[in-house]
Amino acid sequence: MDKSVSMNKVNLNNNIIKVIKGSIISFLISVLLLFIFASLLVYTSIQETTIKPVVIIISIVSILIGSSLSSIKIKKDGIINGALVGLIYILTLYVLSSIAFMGFSFNIYSIIMIIGAILSGMIGGIIGVNFG
Repeated sequence: MDKSVSMNKVNLNNNIIKVIKGSIISFLISVLLLFIFASLLVYTSIQETTIKPVVIIISIVSILIGSSLSSIKIKKDGIINGALVGLIYILTLYVLSSIAFMGFSFNIYSIIMIIGAILSGMIGGIIGVNFG
């Protein structure tokens, strides 16, 4: 009995590490895509009004990829693990932006980002478990 409890703790710890890795991958993809978008803003005539929608899309795509990759490794509970990737991503993003900009504002844009992050994480988790 003690051995199965010990194995469950090891599996849980491994799954937590995989979820955190999925969140880190999501951040790295976001940084890369945001850098590309920033370059396009500077060197083309793309209007600044596209920034918010593009940031939302980049975040959703990044979380979708990160949660898919982590769920491929975990191989079960894709919805939960994917949602955790999205939640960790968005909470980290809000903590970092609150520190950087000395405050936190909660508006419709924030709600869209939170819902989008969790839903895209769930979808990515489903994709990762079923197609991985």
